[in-house]
Amino acid sequence: MFKKILIANRGEIACRVIETARRLGVSTVAVFSDADRNARHVEMADEAVYIGGSPVAESYLKGDRLIEAALATGAEAVHPGYGFLSENPEFVEAVEAAGLTFIGPSASAIRAMGLKDAAKALMQKADVPVVPGYHGEAQEVVVLAGKANEIGFPVLIKARAGGGGKGMRLVENPKDFGEALSAAKREGKASFGDGRVLVEKFIASPRHIEIQVFGDGFGNVVHLFERDCSLQRRHQKVIEEAPAPGMTEEMRQAMGEAAVKAAKAIGYSGAGTVEFIVDGTEGLRPDRFYFMEMNTRLQVEHPVTEMITGLDLVEWQLRVASGEPLPMEQDALSINGWAFESRVYAEDAQKGFLPATGTLTHLQFPEDLARIDSGVRQGDTITPFYDPMIAKLVVHGPDRATALSRMETALQQTEAVGTTTNIAFLAALCAHKEFVEGGVDTGLIDRELERLNTEGPVPDRIVALAAIASLNPEPAQNCADPFESFGLWSHWIAPKRVVHLVHGEEEHELAVSRVDARRWHISAYQDGENEIAPIELELISNDGGVMRYDFDGTISSVRHLHSSDSVTIIGSGRTYEFLLPDVSVGEEDAGVAEDRLLAPMPGVVKQINAKAGQAVEQGEPLIIMEAMKMELTLSAPRKGIVADVTVQEGDQVADGDLLLDLEPTDE
Repeated sequence: MFKKILIANRGEIACRVIETARRLGVSTVAVFSDADRNARHVEMADEAVYIGGSPVAESYLKGDRLIEAALATGAEAVHPGYGFLSENPEFVEAVEAAGLTFIGPSASAIRAMGLKDAAKALMQKADVPVVPGYHGEAQEVVVLAGKANEIGFPVLIKARAGGGGKGMRLVENPKDFGEALSAAKREGKASFGDGRVLVEKFIASPRHIEIQVFGDGFGNVVHLFERDCSLQRRHQKVIEEAPAPGMTEEMRQAMGEAAVKAAKAIGYSGAGTVEFIVDGTEGLRPDRFYFMEMNTRLQVEHPVTEMITGLDLVEWQLRVASGEPLPMEQDALSINGWAFESRVYAEDAQKGFLPATGTLTHLQFPEDLARIDSGVRQGDTITPFYDPMIAKLVVHGPDRATALSRMETALQQTEAVGTTTNIAFLAALCAHKEFVEGGVDTGLIDRELERLNTEGPVPDRIVALAAIASLNPEPAQNCADPFESFGLWSHWIAPKRVVHLVHGEEEHELAVSRVDARRWHISAYQDGENEIAPIELELISNDGGVMRYDFDGTISSVRHLHSSDSVTIIGSGRTYEFLLPDVSVGEEDAGVAEDRLLAPMPGVVKQINAKAGQAVEQGEPLIIMEAMKMELTLSAPRKGIVADVTVQEGDQVADGDLLLDLEPTDE
């Protein structure tokens, strides 16, 4: 076993590797950028080395600096984690040339699976089923469009060097092929430095089922069963589970054997995942699965496999890389129970899963219910430089129903304040009837997106509690002065305070009065469209940011967080933020927002499709940005004339920066 390793990564996966290494008595070296100087993985490691600026191109993608750090600290091996350089064969060769061990497969194995078209040709030779498609070298639009017609629409255009949904476009109508092809090539070039694509038949009712494989340096390969990763948005996984619902032993054996064939065909060593697309129109059948790609690294969703097998895959990686054979043979492996993993991201599900940034002013997980894999802590900032993952929640149960119920509860008890998150969306997904019944396919989220994102109105009692919390009430028993203990109280009548709250597009003007030491009365200060009905509740206690209250005979609790300009209520699995506007400031012109196109988040301007004086229609694509590894198309908020474009292609912009001004037409 190694004595010291360097982890060439950051965040959650770096923390994950450190935990196993620490348990095995292996010292760890972390690396960090400017943005990560105070990050959790830096704090956890035995040593940490600075490698450059916050952008990944200046730090985590600098292979030479990573190798220098390993040599300088006396590390014997490099663990790449996932993402960044984990599947870069040149980096593997450089690591080995420096006399270090790469904890992963060989450069030749990575190359064999690195390009989707070449990999599929190799799989066909290895007798692994593949999806019908065109994987040739010709990249002219006329050739690719012709091949798409031969295959039959709908088709998927995929960046040949892609992964994680980058450089992928679904085309259902031939007339949209050219535009989709340009976008896929552009995104593939930006993400992977390779704009070439392949075209494949789109499976109408697809399921994404992958097989975890492991090989060693002695030619042994085993599979550790399957994971179902069908719940996806923007072609990226959201919730994963193991085993796959509806899986039969016949199907499992067929897929496992195919995955082992794939790994043996390239002499694979270490952890890898063979991903299959499965036609689920008639259930899971052994003749309806097709090779999609192989990820030659540890996967984000590896914890669900660990939960059902009781194994530590990072430990296996370290043992195999240090020259040991696989710890177990295929016959000794078995499945125990069911596991789910939910990826908690800083993103806005109601705005197309747009990544978000912000400082996590409050972060709390139900560690008694779930395994928490996270690279951030309360007080950390989600920056625009890296993937916006906050944590992975992983649960295990004896059966699928129990495990899924635990996941829903764990999400409802997860509290994150300071940035927009997908927690409510994930909880709604766990309660979705089709998913609960095991009906999963890659199109479920898109079909049900509106329903999953429907939060409903804010309950009146939550508005009332926010109004009370905004006044910072203290428990009566904590006051030394008996008169002060009554707070908002007078001898003859209860005085009122007016509280202004804004939640989304709803504004509330409320009259708040304290009837006695514990009873509060909240009503509309004046009639309005969004105002609540009169409410009276009993505030039992307000300790440590938790308000315990009695409303209509039911005692409940909510957490509240208060700042100078907002109050946040967390309860019943949801987080409600209410702004406290300065009522002395006049309202801005309501039309201003429609006259401006603002950056929705930090990023780089990649393409501008408008110029001053140009007439545009509402919804017309005007600017394309790249942010957090994703391409965002920004459209005209209304019909008008472009008055001014304030940015240029290649500009780095911040959240809220003005990109373009519109003025109304003469019509």
